[in-house]
Amino acid sequence: MTYPLPSTATAQDPAAQGNAPRQPGPASADTGAPIPLSSGPMGTGMSPMRSAATGPAPAWRALAGRARRRVGRRLPPMVVDGLFAATLYVGLSMLARAPLRDDPVPFLALGAGLTAPLVWRRRAPLAVFACIAATAFVQWLLDFQVPADVALLVALYTVAAYCDRRRLMMAFGVLEVGVVLATVSWAMHDRSAGTFVSLSAMAVAAAVFGVNMRSRRDRLAFLEDRAVRLERERDQRAQLAVADERARIAREMHDIVTHNLSVMVALADGAVFAQQRTPERATTAMRQVSATGRQAITDMRRFLGVLRADEPDALRHPMPGIAQLESLVDQVRAAGLPTVLSVAGDPGPVPVAAQLTVYRLVQEALTNTLKHAPAGTSAEVRIGCAPDALTVTVTDDGPGTHPAAADTAHGGAIADGAAASAGHGIPGMRERAAAYGGSLVAGPLPGGGWRVAAVLVLGAPEPM
Repeated sequence: MTYPLPSTATAQDPAAQGNAPRQPGPASADTGAPIPLSSGPMGTGMSPMRSAATGPAPAWRALAGRARRRVGRRLPPMVVDGLFAATLYVGLSMLARAPLRDDPVPFLALGAGLTAPLVWRRRAPLAVFACIAATAFVQWLLDFQVPADVALLVALYTVAAYCDRRRLMMAFGVLEVGVVLATVSWAMHDRSAGTFVSLSAMAVAAAVFGVNMRSRRDRLAFLEDRAVRLERERDQRAQLAVADERARIAREMHDIVTHNLSVMVALADGAVFAQQRTPERATTAMRQVSATGRQAITDMRRFLGVLRADEPDALRHPMPGIAQLESLVDQVRAAGLPTVLSVAGDPGPVPVAAQLTVYRLVQEALTNTLKHAPAGTSAEVRIGCAPDALTVTVTDDGPGTHPAAADTAHGGAIADGAAASAGHGIPGMRERAAAYGGSLVAGPLPGGGWRVAAVLVLGAPEPM
């Protein structure tokens, strides 16, 4: 394998020097198109620094780069490499007129052997380099110089761009052996050192270009993969946020609608029973039904006002908290469930969102008692306010079973028939407590009755 110098006639021909086209060098990163290297007086190219200094205008370079990328996107890589190899073969064949005129057959055959394998350079970089190196070695044995030896630089660039470092060092070593052979056989004795340095510098430049392009390609692949993963994670977070928001809306709607409807049903039933004996109590009960319905509408508008910023009632009706528990207890008493409320500690420093959670927990627990406990049952609500935690306890003295909640009190499965009635009750209460890093326990008491106990950790981050 050799990297020979061009013939002396070609090197000394001023016309050939003036009309010689720029020789292509290593292929570019994006499309495989060649990186131009200016032809020097020896016809084999010059260093990249000289090429950059005498190259075309930046605007022309940008236009050419865009054209190469456009062609690379529309054509398969092998087609692009085939066009590049054909252009290189024709251009270099026209460059050396004297050898082509004197010995056309070996000149064209060796040029084809050096450039034709470049068609498969990206598919099998090391094999293509070995094939071109073998052809160059045959050329050295025949003592015949052709300018198509520049294909060795393209092959070395491809090995650097697509193979690992060990294979690159092997290919570079083979090329350096060829540089030594070419220098010894064809260089003038007084220019041997300069020829060796020039050829070695071009080999190093081709390898560096290839390594840089491989690093750039790996970096782009990493960034693309990262962008895909980030986009996937963003979509997953958005889906989880939508699911959490739907669950929150479902819990709020359940608490508002179920509680008020349960109170209204209890009041309406009481009004029916009292209609004949005590009409005035029936009238009071129906007025309470009306007040409860208006309260439900207010709660609904308040909730929708939070969802819609342009709703004026969102400003007139603040979210309920511990201070509104007295009104809730009065409403439950009017529905026929005697209830006692006690609040220990100062609820003032408690965050508004935590107070809303306490209100919803008490509301759901009293609604379950109102729906499932028999007549004559009484309830007790105890709220404990501490700097770092809130405790909520709701007990009743009923029989100790709530049909809709018993199956889910300790996380057990519910039957298909009871699933609809269980709704979002106990699971929704647990979710509210878990949002504050707390816990909730619901179940029968040993001596009879039902108890719901929850702990909210105020030091935990508030749920969004």
